[in-house]
Amino acid sequence: MVDWRPVATLDVLRLRARILERLRAFFSERAVLEVETPVFSSAAATDPALSSFTTHYTGPLFPRGQVFYCHTSPEFPMKRLLAAGSGSIYQICKVFRNGESGRIHNPEFTLLEWYRVGFDHRQLMDEAAVLVTAVLAGHRTLAAPEKLTYREAFVRHCGIDPHTADIRALAGAITRHEIQTGLDIGHEDPDVLRDLLLTHVIEPTLGRGRITLLYDYPASQAALACVRPDNPPVAERFELYLDGIELANGFHELADAGEQQRRLEHDLQRRAASGLPAVPADARLLSALRAGLPECAGVALGIDRLVMLAAGATSLRDVIAFPADCA
Repeated sequence: MVDWRPVATLDVLRLRARILERLRAFFSERAVLEVETPVFSSAAATDPALSSFTTHYTGPLFPRGQVFYCHTSPEFPMKRLLAAGSGSIYQICKVFRNGESGRIHNPEFTLLEWYRVGFDHRQLMDEAAVLVTAVLAGHRTLAAPEKLTYREAFVRHCGIDPHTADIRALAGAITRHEIQTGLDIGHEDPDVLRDLLLTHVIEPTLGRGRITLLYDYPASQAALACVRPDNPPVAERFELYLDGIELANGFHELADAGEQQRRLEHDLQRRAASGLPAVPADARLLSALRAGLPECAGVALGIDRLVMLAAGATSLRDVIAFPADCA
């Protein structure tokens, strides 16, 4: 007989419900509006690191049929709401990423995403730390948050400056730390090498007994963030870690439609070079940016991982009622 029972215990599911209540109360106290946006879209995430699920619609709306992409994040339609004058907003929703599974990954997961009008990434870092600390109160005792620039983390743990190190220096650090890659590291993109050092050497040290906020990434990793013209330039983005696990990823949001279009086109070129399928970029996002995105910062936080840390669990399977292999 097929096992029909939930994987997570009922106590954990009750904890999950309480955490969702706390999250909504947090934003209600700050007059941040809860919104809903579509789960699927005629456009897809162009980032080569993301793979979207697809579904097909046939009906009166599109008599010839239409491919829709299940969203990997609600970011683009939420920015359309911001451009329409919504003010600060948040959303709790299911998102989908094909090919992801493991101890801290499930192809369907629950995401909290919020945008604060008038904030930059530093202000949102502070709010994200306050939120996580408040939600975990009674479950975890944490020391004061630690703030660490991307450069400081690499100098401290890898002995190199990630902004100026060339491929040879990055490959040398990978060799010293005995990271097994299966790659020809002497000929890889520098960001691939930086990511290997980040995930294998630096991330396991972050968020030990306290929240760690890693910020000011290389400009080449800006994604949807503003780039600040330092020497060298840096991307105004951050990630929040606890127990070596990335909980949140945030940006001081890019509002320049021309630059956003260039980045989307660059993503598509990278996808083609890697043999990945072409996907349609979001023209509606670009139109919203041209209409005017207010100065804002946004962040996405994985609720399943947050529940896992609150419950003292070691795997997302322990906090999801029906993970992918039981769905």
